Amino acid sequence: MSKQLSVNYEGNFSYHIYITDSFNELAGKTSELYDRSDKKVCIVTDSNVEPLYAKTVKKELEKVFEKVFIYAFTAGEEHKNVESINGLYKFLIEQHFDRQDVLAALGGGVVGDMTGYAAATYLRGIDFIQIPTTLLSQTDSSIGGKTGIDFMHYKNMIGAFYMPKLVYMNLSTLKTLPKEQLVSGFGEILKHGLIKDAAYFEWLTRNYDEIWNLDYKVLEEMIYRSCDIKREVVERDPKEKGERALLNFGHTLGHAIEKLSNFSLSHGVCVGLGVVAASYLSKEQKNLSQEELFQIENTLAHFGLKTRIEGFTAEEILEASKSDKKMVGNRVKFILLEQPGKAYIYKELTDEEILSGIRYVLGE
Repeated sequence: MSKQLSVNYEGNFSYHIYITDSFNELAGKTSELYDRSDKKVCIVTDSNVEPLYAKTVKKELEKVFEKVFIYAFTAGEEHKNVESINGLYKFLIEQHFDRQDVLAALGGGVVGDMTGYAAATYLRGIDFIQIPTTLLSQTDSSIGGKTGIDFMHYKNMIGAFYMPKLVYMNLSTLKTLPKEQLVSGFGEILKHGLIKDAAYFEWLTRNYDEIWNLDYKVLEEMIYRSCDIKREVVERDPKEKGERALLNFGHTLGHAIEKLSNFSLSHGVCVGLGVVAASYLSKEQKNLSQEELFQIENTLAHFGLKTRIEGFTAEEILEASKSDKKMVGNRVKFILLEQPGKAYIYKELTDEEILSGIRYVLGE
């Protein structure tokens, strides 16, 4: 029981995305890439995921690799930093990993970003595979080759574009996710519909109950459609020179709020707040109607996302947004909606206009 997508990078085949319901096919799919018994693999995970899945994944990968190691760091965005990466480098050096060996990212977006960055930089590049276990990582961060770490609370400021060799998704891992992690994933999923496919956004609304009940067939369809949207964008613009920036809808202010909250608010929740602000600004640009804005807010709230926040000032959120990597010169690069399902890049918003969007989510 599985679905498959193929990602083509710069006109050539790059990797497969497998969507299935167990880890049973992991060894077979990995063996299609690696058939040398003398290779080593390091499963990189975190302290939350290790006790749940590391032994099962290790058992599968032992069918393919001569030696399988597990390296786990402390879970949490606050550990997505240089110190954690240094610990992984040290472990790989001590276990004599060379350029023929492989890393396997087992976990959510933090694990995937860090493992990908380590793979891109260790010995100037070794292979890695993605085994995402959260809704957010399965539908967004595991696809497209963006890797990175945070620097002094500035999100993803150090990184590289580096493609995985395989993305293997076991949707049964979603059953162990806390509710807040499912909600975080919904922030990115709803974003996909808003920027590229209004019919998908409406489908998500209609299938709300089945999604929350983790109905496998509905989850499989949802994750497949979100992955396909991201695949198409990434193929056309792998290094974010143009269209790929549309995937940052909601992220400009979302990252600022995430940083100011000291990462106490999840990434998807912050993206949702950014989506509300950007949708409001789209209305102010005469693109969306008041009714469409309310529909977007109601759908976000229906999926457990925040549409308002307190505890910050508009000015400090604006200032934090100007430290984001999405700045172009001295202007904030904003993604706005031309209509539901169609987004565009806009660099002409004034500070006062942006502040009006921030004040809207602050309820002012």
